[in-house]
Amino acid sequence: MRIPFQELAGVLADILLRRGFERDRAWLCARLFAETTRDGVYSHGVNRFPRFIRMIANGSIDIHAQPELAVKAGALERWDGRRGPGNLNAYTSMGRAIELAGTHGMGCVALANTNHWMRGGSYGWQAVEAGAIGICWTNTLPNLPPWGAAVPKLGNNPLVIAVPRASGHIVLDMAMSQFSYGALASHRLRGERLPVEGGFDSQGNLTRDPEAIEISQRPLPIGYWKGSGLSLVLDMLAAMLSGGAATHQIPADPERETGISQVFMALSLSSFDNTGAIADAIIRSLSAPEGESSQVRYPGELVLRTRNENMALGLPVDRDIWREVQAL
Repeated sequence: MRIPFQELAGVLADILLRRGFERDRAWLCARLFAETTRDGVYSHGVNRFPRFIRMIANGSIDIHAQPELAVKAGALERWDGRRGPGNLNAYTSMGRAIELAGTHGMGCVALANTNHWMRGGSYGWQAVEAGAIGICWTNTLPNLPPWGAAVPKLGNNPLVIAVPRASGHIVLDMAMSQFSYGALASHRLRGERLPVEGGFDSQGNLTRDPEAIEISQRPLPIGYWKGSGLSLVLDMLAAMLSGGAATHQIPADPERETGISQVFMALSLSSFDNTGAIADAIIRSLSAPEGESSQVRYPGELVLRTRNENMALGLPVDRDIWREVQAL
């Protein structure tokens, strides 16, 4: 089924208002969820909203908490998220990083004690729409085994790198596994197998069965051992810069995943010439020679296409999930 953007955002905002959110924060939170579904990241949009409400109910999320400055060191700041709503904390943090970049050329906000940020790409889009390069990442609960092990000890720590470009922003938003847990759930709900092997089953065999990977909790790291190593250092940097928890200190229950550490960086391009032309030339270089077809697309290109389609036709929402949302 398809639902108009404003209608969907309004339903989510009403639910949040009934839970006690301040009006402006309810609408921003709802808008971020709705925009995630609008852009085709269904696993972290409306599909994730019921879990968000359950985490409010179990006390993992404090709806009234707002981030507070803890340490200021020039262009680098530490903030305490106080376990407030993760997407609101993240939006505030990237906004502050953009402000710092306007003063210093670059800005970095390291955020401790926060909650799941939902779609990390939201904050990359936030940066590029302000004309800045955005880089951000988060740690997570332990849900990714180190390479060569079977027990989850690392986080599936998403990394976002976003580059502004007038003819189409480049926004790379990726987890440390070939498929995020949200993507596995989306494939399972649609009854689809993965297009390539995405992890191991309980017998240690590579598989394209998303449910088997969810059961084993052994997703395949991107680049095998390289993705495992990247997950480790992203966790270290997030915890060290923010002074917050590392993955091994975060509750392993997905519905009580709180106390997360995140980093938000913005780089201003206002003092440099020709950055847009450089980005355009790089994208043009990917084009196939005349007469040849190509499936190549840049990160963020499909999002823009999906966004336009969904705004025209309505946002796709699973009927059962929508009934669950309406019952909240």
